[in-house]
Amino acid sequence: MSWIQRVLYGPARPSVGSWKPLRFDSGAFHLKGTAELARALLVLRLCAWPPLVSHGLALQAWSQRLLGSRLSGALLRASIYGQFVAGETTEEVKGCVQQLQALGLRPLLAVPTEEEPDSIAKTGEAWYEGNLNTMLHCVDLSRALMDNPNPAGKSLMQLKVTALTSARLCKELTSWIQRPGASSELNPKRLAEAMDSGKDLQVSCLNAAQSQHLQASLNRLHRVAQRARAQHVRLLVDAEYTFINPALSLLVAALALRWNSPREGGPWVWNTYQAYLKDTHERLERDAEAAHKAGLAFGVKLVRGAYLEKERAVSTLQGTKDQTQPDYEATNMSYSHCLELMLRHVSNHGPSCHLMVASHNEESVHQATKRVISNANVTYSNHSSPCQPPAGDLTGSTP
Repeated sequence: MSWIQRVLYGPARPSVGSWKPLRFDSGAFHLKGTAELARALLVLRLCAWPPLVSHGLALQAWSQRLLGSRLSGALLRASIYGQFVAGETTEEVKGCVQQLQALGLRPLLAVPTEEEPDSIAKTGEAWYEGNLNTMLHCVDLSRALMDNPNPAGKSLMQLKVTALTSARLCKELTSWIQRPGASSELNPKRLAEAMDSGKDLQVSCLNAAQSQHLQASLNRLHRVAQRARAQHVRLLVDAEYTFINPALSLLVAALALRWNSPREGGPWVWNTYQAYLKDTHERLERDAEAAHKAGLAFGVKLVRGAYLEKERAVSTLQGTKDQTQPDYEATNMSYSHCLELMLRHVSNHGPSCHLMVASHNEESVHQATKRVISNANVTYSNHSSPCQPPAGDLTGSTP
């Protein structure tokens, strides 16, 4: 899958005469062959078929048993995998990126590996260390794919925290963070210091094994951010499930303290905010103000959200209050309010505040582009994906 983005506001503001509004027509299709367009239509129809959505993994396992792994894999590559990934080799990825650049677009590569909170798969430090090596390679590839890499940090990469730390640990941390009078041991400054020093971090709410894993996870996150900063690649940390997001936000805040100084051209670490959650506007406003008061640059990727059914199922199962917006219209309204909030922050705080408008929605994009002349740090991310993802487990992703 491939996040594709168009820079709406560059370092220099465009003149009124030179500005051309975005067009949503078939201009991109001339790069695609008839077979690719037919496949895209087929995949669109398949992804809208409820049985496939609900039982995709079971159908894939059945296909492998019936057809064998080689034939089943070939079928997958020719259809869904081929539509959503940027390539299986570096050369294939570069070819995809060249197509995007011909349209004035640039990629946001992602490592899709993550750990489901309720997964029974066995993982260990070796698994997370392997993911770390993949992410470091993805950072280097993100830099190398740009035609003219430069220190401005125009290369971007998406990061999944649960590829580097246990989802179970994130659930444990979240449960402690949300308790009244939560321990001050779990604060961004202390975690940032542990990242820098590499010394063992002792947290009373965690046992020895959990504390050791937390320290190892902090070291992995620090190494990715360090490599990204050295390569001038900005890290966009992806949101995940609500019941682990508080822990993810804590880890992102720790990274931000270390890497988002405006003096270093920050923000180098961005967080993702999901407009389909009821409290997103409040959290976004609070976090933006906190970053400003702390003298930190602030980077935001604003999305509608991708875990709606799972979130509602979990709240029903646990008997907790549903945190999602009641319907699509309410989500759109939330997105619009959050977008206006961030556009004001971008306007008021200039280079220290960056925003990615990550949306399929044409109205949301037009809402942002109306401010193009008065702002300088907004990026539009169009989630359509005309190509395929990087080697094996490197992808640029499209929810």
